[in-house]
Amino acid sequence: MMCKYEMSDLGLLHHFLGMGVTQTEGSIFIHQRKYALTLLDKYGLKDCKPKNCWESSVLATRPDIIFSASLLARFMHKPSKKHYGAAKRVLRYIQGTIDFGIEYVVGKSALLIGYCDSDWSGLVKQHSVALSTAEAEYVSAAEATSQAIWLRFVLEDFGEEQVAATALFCDNTSAITMSKNPVFH
Repeated sequence: MMCKYEMSDLGLLHHFLGMGVTQTEGSIFIHQRKYALTLLDKYGLKDCKPKNCWESSVLATRPDIIFSASLLARFMHKPSKKHYGAAKRVLRYIQGTIDFGIEYVVGKSALLIGYCDSDWSGLVKQHSVALSTAEAEYVSAAEATSQAIWLRFVLEDFGEEQVAATALFCDNTSAITMSKNPVFH
């Protein structure tokens, strides 16, 4: 490309769009350590006690804190002490997961799996009203299935075609039974 276009070789990529990038012979590791440290410093929690992610009922995985952030954003005009406590808990969670990221290993293909759960629309936006726990869980599973299909197309565009079926984990026995019974489809 350097023969065809005027460009300079700046070496290995270290930062891109605010994300840190660590490259080795066998992998690429993408993280947001610098951003997380800046965020913690901004709110005076740089040295706070980290929150163990396994104890947290607000968060399940990292780096995905979008749900928690969007939930807290709904109360930003009139937050209560409870909301401040939840925001602090999110920041303590970030402190405990500061070294987390995504690693892409050479020769290892990606496998898409999904998890779904419903809480009777406790604090999430919903598109329909469920009349039972089983129906709420089934609707959640259907939405997760729709997202999985879309993600399979995205992964295929990136050259990571998913040959095997995408496993979807659901914790409700009734919803699982409904999904296996062709009468309900």
